[in-house]
Amino acid sequence: MKRKHLLGLADVSATEITQILDTAEAMREVLSRPIKKTPALRGKSVCTLFFEPSTRTRASFEMAAKTLSADTSSLTVATSSVSKGETLKDTLLTMAAMGAGCFVIRHPSSGACELAASFSQKFGYDFHIVNAGDGCHEHPTQGLLDLLTIRQHKGEIAGLKVTMIGDLLHSRVARSNVHGLLKMGADLTLCGPQTLLPPEFGLLDLKMTHDCDEAIEGADVVMTLRLQNERMNGVFLPSVREFAALYGINARRLKRAKSDAILMHPGPINRGVEISDDVADGGQSVILNQVTNGVAVRMAVLYGLLGGEEN
Repeated sequence: MKRKHLLGLADVSATEITQILDTAEAMREVLSRPIKKTPALRGKSVCTLFFEPSTRTRASFEMAAKTLSADTSSLTVATSSVSKGETLKDTLLTMAAMGAGCFVIRHPSSGACELAASFSQKFGYDFHIVNAGDGCHEHPTQGLLDLLTIRQHKGEIAGLKVTMIGDLLHSRVARSNVHGLLKMGADLTLCGPQTLLPPEFGLLDLKMTHDCDEAIEGADVVMTLRLQNERMNGVFLPSVREFAALYGINARRLKRAKSDAILMHPGPINRGVEISDDVADGGQSVILNQVTNGVAVRMAVLYGLLGGEEN
């Protein structure tokens, strides 16, 4: 990769995205081996800094780093000096002084990863930053693994009708997917309550609607998004029950999509709200494929940033 950090997909070109996806395909082969190990990043050090809870992203980044033979360390707010008031800057510099060469950061504040990247070299340490989700900004590796999943099931992404439904206002997953899907040529439709549709998306080459049935009609890919209750500082919905009735994906509603449409969700799933049990566990669901691809994509990103010609 010809970049030092991965902060979002807004500034990543279609060529770079394709390169990462192609590398991820090779990494999937490593994950299919009886012994899932390659020495590609031996001697490199990766530190995960998670200021918010996570299951899939954190575990898959740690698995990706270990599969590539990198040394790993992990910090959370509850078990680090952050709980005592230590700043992001001091946490980064402390771990960099111990030899960490790459930081995978999840943070509740939008722009935290860009701030962290500004400390690289400024204080005499040359490290990489990977954004694992910052506030309502972006979650680039989730966007990449979603693109990889779509490409595996549908071949070319260009020309596909992709519908994203749910809380788009607070979703960093949505923002990364919007940038990635548009760059790869998808026909994108966003659907949700008016209060949860970001006005800035109206400036992009996509469709927005409040009618879920209309949005799903003829779709090749249906992606549902979690209600980000932890980021809602006001009343955005009359009730969760009403949201589930109008925007929840069930078997009846999914029939409006193409018969070979795939169903996606970044997780964690609020079953019975964004998606019903029978659909989440049904034949059109590729949710667990997304999880598997998450490890491969994160291997590709870490290798792209830390590997390079010396390997």
